[in-house]
Formats: sequence, C-alpha cells, structure tokens
Amino acid sequence: MFDLGEVLVPSTGVLAGLAAELGVDEPTLGPAYWAARRAYDLGGSSTRYWSGVAEAVGRAPDPDVLARLERLDSEKWSTLPAESAALLRGLVGVRLAVLSNAPAPLAAAVRAASWSTPFAHLIFSADVGVAKPDPAIYAHADRLLGGLPAVFFDDRPENVDAARAHGWDAHVWAGPHEARRIIGR
Repeated sequence: MFDLGEVLVPSTGVLAGLAAELGVDEPTLGPAYWAARRAYDLGGSSTRYWSGVAEAVGRAPDPDVLARLERLDSEKWSTLPAESAALLRGLVGVRLAVLSNAPAPLAAAVRAASWSTPFAHLIFSADVGVAKPDPAIYAHADRLLGGLPAVFFDDRPENVDAARAHGWDAHVWAGPHEARRIIGR
C-alpha cells in the first residue's frame, strides 16, 4: 500500500504551476495552498478551498481561474513519474492499494488515470471523511482489504507511526529502490 503525494508522485512543480496561474510567486502561494488543505482533503468544497487560496494571495475568486486551479492541481498530483511507473511494473502480481489524504477532484483524476487500474483499492480521505494519521482510516483500509496490508509506505513519519500503532508493517518512504528491497522484488 502506497501513499500518493511525495511517495508515488513527488510535489515537484505543483506550486510553481498554480502560482503562475495566480500571478504570484511560490513563497506567497505556499501558505495559502496548505492553510485549508486538510479540510479540502476531508471532502471539503473545491470552490470554497480554491476561493480561499485565491483570496489569501490577493486575487479575486474568478470561477474560470478556480476551475483551472482545481484541474492543474489534480493533474499534477495524479501524473505518475517514470520511476514510480517502473516500480509498479516490477510489482506485477502483487496486490496494490493507495491510501492517501486527497481531495475529491484528485481522487477522481487518479481513478481516471490508466496507471491506477492495477490497484485493488484506491482509498482517499475525501471519500472516507477521515485522514491519516487518524486510526479510523487505517481501520477502514483493513475492512476494504480484508485484513492488514503486507507493507505500507508513506512520506510522513506521523502517518507511519500511526500505521505501526495499528499493527501495519509501515515504512517512511525512502524511494523506489528501498521499497523494492522491503517488498522483496
């Protein structure tokens, strides 16, 4: 089981593209982008989230701009880089799942991406209404999987600690090579 952001998909370029769309620099956008992200990841309104981001950087919440921001964000976070694609190709025959704190538009984009078809389950916080490291999301994943995952990778130590406390074999993401070693592939 893999987290999405900073595990399967790095954040490189996410803020740059969004900042360009808003006509601000990345340091200006960063705090606005992350300030209400948790509520958005929990299923909050896309319009409310992107309006708040725009207003926080001094821009009017133009509906066309908000739609472009949502699309850019979802496309970036759902585009699998070559190194992750290679990792997944090496795991053919292994039951795969994603467990990610992600908003509904991103969840939809991942489900529509061709690379996600080998995954048995795609579990997103927006669908469940609970996010890592809350123990309830790990219990939800257990129910969907019919038991514990063999191994879980996440970039955030607090999510790994919570997964371990739940009984999972969890690891802080150290890259595809290390993941292959741990999985035994």
